[in-house]
Amino acid sequence: MNWSDVGIVLSSSKFGESSVIVSLMTPEHGRHSGLVRGGSGNRARGIYQAGNMVSVDWSARIEDQLGSFRCELLKPLAALYLDDSLRLAGLSSACAVVERALPERENYLDVYESLFNFLINLESNNWLENYVRWEISLLASLGFGLNLSSCASTGQHSDLIYVSPKSGRAVSAIAGKPYKDKLLGLPNFLTHEVKTSTLLNYDAIYQGLYLTSYFLDRNAFIHNKNGAPSARSRLVDQVKQKHIIAER
Repeated sequence: MNWSDVGIVLSSSKFGESSVIVSLMTPEHGRHSGLVRGGSGNRARGIYQAGNMVSVDWSARIEDQLGSFRCELLKPLAALYLDDSLRLAGLSSACAVVERALPERENYLDVYESLFNFLINLESNNWLENYVRWEISLLASLGFGLNLSSCASTGQHSDLIYVSPKSGRAVSAIAGKPYKDKLLGLPNFLTHEVKTSTLLNYDAIYQGLYLTSYFLDRNAFIHNKNGAPSARSRLVDQVKQKHIIAER
């Protein structure tokens, strides 16, 4: 058995003295793992950083085996953000979320494409807003889409500031006022076209991450004994700290 594809490195873990097990997100073969012999050596180690894009050949005696990867580096995205801790945290979080949320060897072309587009545009000023949108698109791909276009109670398309934790639908300010303590906040960048600015609204971004956290924890990470990936928690913590500093 063998195939060739391209992939985004999601994770790598040491196996034995010199090998690593690498997890990739590929367009044709979904999330797929393989053994890379010699992958922990100094020369090869930089290839298998989360977020890097590679070409890959996979081979195994039978389809159900782990199999072996042979990879060549196409784009070293991780190295571009070594001096930017927040963007590096965003890159690591996106890869870890896909690793934790998706079943292995099932084709999710839309997830590959959305992850690829997010990583390629990581240098944009509004990348954190894009990250929240990306998590919402991931939920939709998994069958847990949110409806943020109209109020669940009145049907109106304006003044949407809440989300129902039960239905995942937006709720207007007036309709949600009696239940506001039970509803999730809806940041305005998810309902309006906000002009790109060099000044990030960390309060709105933290609110957006809290929103997606709720639905990811309930629908995606609940099936994993380890829960949400630590890389995502680190991103949320960094955004929270930025929010606290901005409030001072």
